[in-house]
Amino acid sequence: MAHLNRRDLGLFVLRAGTGVVLAAHGTQKLLGWFGGGGVEGTAAAMEHMGFTPGRESAVAAGLGEAGGGVLLALGLATPAAGAAAAGAMAGAVAVHAPAGFFAQSGGYEYPAFLGFAAAAIGLAGPGRYSLDHAMGHHFDQPWTVALAFTGCALAAAGVLSKRSRAQASSAESADQAPV
Repeated sequence: MAHLNRRDLGLFVLRAGTGVVLAAHGTQKLLGWFGGGGVEGTAAAMEHMGFTPGRESAVAAGLGEAGGGVLLALGLATPAAGAAAAGAMAGAVAVHAPAGFFAQSGGYEYPAFLGFAAAAIGLAGPGRYSLDHAMGHHFDQPWTVALAFTGCALAAAGVLSKRSRAQASSAESADQAPV
């Protein structure tokens, strides 16, 4: 029997725990599980927060969390999974940023932590106790790390930029409204 490697066991625990939490949050958005709003409720909330179109924003956030979370938990396509989850959490940080840092006041502490954990796992790799390892690391290559994180960073920047433009346009319209 192979020697139990503490590093690989630690990566498995971190990967599985982070992945399950992310997947649960994503299913709230997509399916309404665990008290979530489902796509329609999340879409309405997204529209209210300036993420338009709301439905597409809700589906993207839900897929980033649920899909990235499941893949992280399994240790499959780990760089892409970590990048997708980190990108989704970057959006969540933007949503919670106006409330400050700490979660008790509605701040971004919790999504930031999940995003950093997902990014770290994507960069560190899945460890021995993973589907990536069992499959010979076909989806865990240096080029997939670079591609996945660059793609998610560009997508997150685009979403946040679009939101900022929409908020600026909305504020400008409100300033020009007759009193």
